[in-house]
Amino acid sequence: MKKLISALILLLVAAAALIYLSPAALLTSMQLVERQRAGLSLKQIRVGDLSIHYYEGGPSDAQSILMVHGFAANKDNWLRFARFFSQDYRVIAIDLPGFGASSWPTGSYDVGTQTERLASVVQALQIDKLHLIGNSMGGHISALYAARYPDQVLSVALLDNAGISSPQPSELRQLLERGAANPLVVKRPEDFQRLLEFVFVEPPALPESLKGYFAEQAINNSAHYEQVFSHLLERYIPLEPELGKIQAPTLVIWGAEDRALHVSSTEVMRALLRKPTVVVMPATGHAPMIERPEQTAQHYRAFLDTNRS
Repeated sequence: MKKLISALILLLVAAAALIYLSPAALLTSMQLVERQRAGLSLKQIRVGDLSIHYYEGGPSDAQSILMVHGFAANKDNWLRFARFFSQDYRVIAIDLPGFGASSWPTGSYDVGTQTERLASVVQALQIDKLHLIGNSMGGHISALYAARYPDQVLSVALLDNAGISSPQPSELRQLLERGAANPLVVKRPEDFQRLLEFVFVEPPALPESLKGYFAEQAINNSAHYEQVFSHLLERYIPLEPELGKIQAPTLVIWGAEDRALHVSSTEVMRALLRKPTVVVMPATGHAPMIERPEQTAQHYRAFLDTNRS
C-alpha cells in the first residue's frame, strides 16, 4: 500500500511538473477543467472536405444555441459563458473554418463565404431551428445568416458585431486608416499584451508562460490572419441592408469601452432591426462573454426567456 501511495504521489508530482514546465500541457488542463464545468464535450464532424471541431453539451432534444467566435479566435472563447446554458439548451460552440482546430481551406474567408460554410455545418449537425450568438466577426456572420436563413433562426444575439459603419469611428478604424499596424494581429511577443489591453478593459489573468505560448501561436499564424483580415475588408458585406431581413428577435450587446468596434454602432442597428433589444455594458471591451461571462449570460438568459417559443 505504501508503495502504491508513493507511486501515486510521484505520478502527481510528475504531472504537476509537466504542467508547470509545458504551457501546452497547462492549457490543455485548463481547457479540460473549463469544459467539464461547462458540461461540454469535444467533438468533430466532416462537412464536405472540411473537418469541423466543436464543443457540444446539454440535452440532445433541447433547443440549440450555436456560438460563433470572432476574428483570430476559436471555440474556447465561449467556455465560461456556455456553462450558464448547457443545463437546458443544446449548446454548440464551433471553430469556424480557418480557425482553431478546424480545417483551414484555401479560398476566401469573407463573411459571405463563411456564412455559407456555417449553413453547411448546421445542416450536417441536423439542426432545424437554432438560436445564434456571435461575437465580432462571428456576430457579422450570425447576422448575415439570420438574414439569409430567417426560417431557421429562433433568435440571434450579436455581441460587438462587425459589419456596421458606426457614426463614430472606432480606434481600430482610425489606426487602420492611418496605416498603423493592426493591433488584432500579433507579430512580436510584446504585441500579445498590447492585444489583450486593446480588446479588454480588464484583461483575463493568465500565467506568463501561457501568455508566451499564446503569443508564439499567434505569431506563427499572423500571415494567415492578415490574409483573413484582408478578405474581410476587400470583400466586405455591410449589414445595414441585411438587418431588416432578420425576422427573429435580436439582442445586441456591446461593451461601452470597445476600442475595436465603436458602441455607436448600436444606434444604427436599433433603427434597422425589426425586433431589437439593446444592452450596453459599462466598463467592458470587445468580448463581453470573456471579460464578463456571468453578467453577459444574465442579459442573454433574460432575452431567451422573454422570446422562448
